[in-house]
Amino acid sequence: MWRRSFLKIILATPLGRLIAGIAASLATATAIYLDISHIDMRKPQRISGVEVFLPYPKLRGTVSVEEALANRRSVREYRDEPITLEELGQLLWAAYGISETRYGLRTAPSAGAQYPLEVYAVVGEWGVAAGDGYLAAGVYHYEPHRHSLTLRKSGDFRRELYRAALDQRWVLEAPVSIVFTAVFARTTRVYGERGRLRYVPMDLGHAAQNVYLQATALGLGTVAVGAFYDEDVAEILGLSEEETPLYIMPVGKPAAYYKLSERELVQYYERRRR
Repeated sequence: MWRRSFLKIILATPLGRLIAGIAASLATATAIYLDISHIDMRKPQRISGVEVFLPYPKLRGTVSVEEALANRRSVREYRDEPITLEELGQLLWAAYGISETRYGLRTAPSAGAQYPLEVYAVVGEWGVAAGDGYLAAGVYHYEPHRHSLTLRKSGDFRRELYRAALDQRWVLEAPVSIVFTAVFARTTRVYGERGRLRYVPMDLGHAAQNVYLQATALGLGTVAVGAFYDEDVAEILGLSEEETPLYIMPVGKPAAYYKLSERELVQYYERRRR
């Protein structure tokens, strides 16, 4: 009882009122800090994962641009073999990597240099050979300015991606799928709806063709897949609400290679010039 009386006397003094006010403020601040009821835990949360530095891109190859253009095909049959980490890195660099070091411009042109695209790699079990082992299966995000992969989700998600892509088996059988997404707001904030309807699709076309040509130059094959359930692919990749999946490009070693000769091409034209 005497303790309560003593506490009342202390709180009645100016110093006591000051201490009580500070305590109340701290309690309120703590309550606000700990209150997470407003957070939607069902919404995918972006988390930092393991970062894999890719081998530096090569700027010279053994296949000319003309040869790559001539022999580019949509490939849907792959050998049961992995690609290498170096090949994966080269493909990602070709897709959306850095090609100018003052401003960090990319290998693919973009309207207003807004770069709305994001690039992911869905890596299967034993899909990418790295040194004496393999890159862990999982969903990776490509970081263009570091030329690295950041692990977003562990595990082999090829079967889930295959189901989301209307059971197109090349998505299941390829060791890796490169997936393009877009944050439309980066472009629409400058160009409005024209950015959504025209400029972002143009950006995607440039980047996807880069993957086609680089794959051909590396002796690999790919195909652009646009038929899939957007929400399912977004869930697999763990995308935020502002990000939309646009293309899936499975990549692997072709079951058969296409080779066009100059003679075949000349004969084709001559037959049509008669």
